[in-house]
Amino acid sequence: MPKPAPTSPAPRRSDATKATILAAAREQFAASGYQGATIRTIAAAAGIDPAMVMRYFGNKEQLFAAAAEIDLRIPDFSDVPRRALGTALVEHFLDRWEGDETLIAMLRTAATNEAVAARLQQLFATQMAPVIAKLGDEPRAATLTRAGLIATQMLGLAFCRYVLKLPPVVGLKPAEIVKRVGATVQSYLFDP
Repeated sequence: MPKPAPTSPAPRRSDATKATILAAAREQFAASGYQGATIRTIAAAAGIDPAMVMRYFGNKEQLFAAAAEIDLRIPDFSDVPRRALGTALVEHFLDRWEGDETLIAMLRTAATNEAVAARLQQLFATQMAPVIAKLGDEPRAATLTRAGLIATQMLGLAFCRYVLKLPPVVGLKPAEIVKRVGATVQSYLFDP
């Protein structure tokens, strides 16, 4: 008699509870920011007891770190001409930041919370640095410097446009931002 095909285990109830908490946390952090969101409001949005949130995530800081698992979705730029990489990166980041309240909440909170700042640093180190490393044959330190300088532009732009909402920056059309900031990013990518 043939053996039945193996089946994947049924999801555990705890997995569903964690997913529900994370979804509610993302909504609350996006709507109220890190300071405004509370374990109680997150639990209420998830329809569970606050003690369950604490059981799965320990505290608000750890919950935020888990909810802020973000993929920058940096594409493979291998088909983009070298002279256009700076503008391609800026265009991608503008598209990625536009309307992503979790990214904006993370940026807003990073200025006052060390754990969130560390998460944002890790995000750029693990997702941006490998993209830069593919572009040249440089020591790791040089690659990290380039990635860091690019991060100053991307994070500064996002902070001014989406958090501070500086009128001159908010008023710029994306094409103008791509053109102006793209030239700076291009120099960070390839200038010696």
